[in-house]
Amino acid sequence: MQKLISICCATLLSFQVWAITPEEQGLQIIQEVDARDTGFNDSSADLNMLLINKSGDSSERTLTIKTLELAGDGDKSLTIFNSPRDIKGTAFLSFTHALKPDDQWLYLPALKRVKRISSANKSGPFLGSEYAFEDLTSFEVARYKYKYLADEIINGIDCYAIEMHPQYAHSGYTKQIAWIDKNRYIVIKIDYYGRQNTLLKTQIFNQYQQYLTKYWRADEQIMSNHQTGKVTKLSWRNYQFGVGLSARDFDQNSLKRAR
Repeated sequence: MQKLISICCATLLSFQVWAITPEEQGLQIIQEVDARDTGFNDSSADLNMLLINKSGDSSERTLTIKTLELAGDGDKSLTIFNSPRDIKGTAFLSFTHALKPDDQWLYLPALKRVKRISSANKSGPFLGSEYAFEDLTSFEVARYKYKYLADEIINGIDCYAIEMHPQYAHSGYTKQIAWIDKNRYIVIKIDYYGRQNTLLKTQIFNQYQQYLTKYWRADEQIMSNHQTGKVTKLSWRNYQFGVGLSARDFDQNSLKRAR
């Protein structure tokens, strides 16, 4: 009888493993990614943005980014341009939401006014970079449908390949494929696709560092546009967590105060 029970249990466990769908597995992996990056409250970092055109010519910008984590909603972020002189003081404020349209505003110091970014324009380029406005929002699990595709090695790292389909309106992508490090549950690479399964862009995440013994951040992100041959390279430094930011640091008046 004991042997029979053991056989039945083994069969049941085998069935449970077999029964999980690729969609369920993909969602479970992404939920783990999200869980491991929750609880930092707020952060700030400095950023160097290098714009490289198809000919190899480049221009450089420096920025400061502040983030406020919110429970039950997406994060708030404030991006401030420090150089070059012609765009110094330009500031971008973003409130991410799961499925309803994100709230985004851009302050242009030359015009001394705040411009709201229409939800229909989220797929447009962010100030001449290869990043779209929608690429600059915090990750929210409910924004996508997921499907596990395969186990793959990316740059020597054992990864899960996950297909992601946007569930929010006005996305510039029909799908994304993300490669997730199996050990640390961090993103190593993302491919962005448009209509007719056209590969539009690829983003690579390099040189991860761990903070507060928990949170992983890439020191380098590289977004390559396969349609134009242009590249935007982001180099992060001076990460700080728990700096005491509040909602007041992320209202529309904060755009004009940004320095």
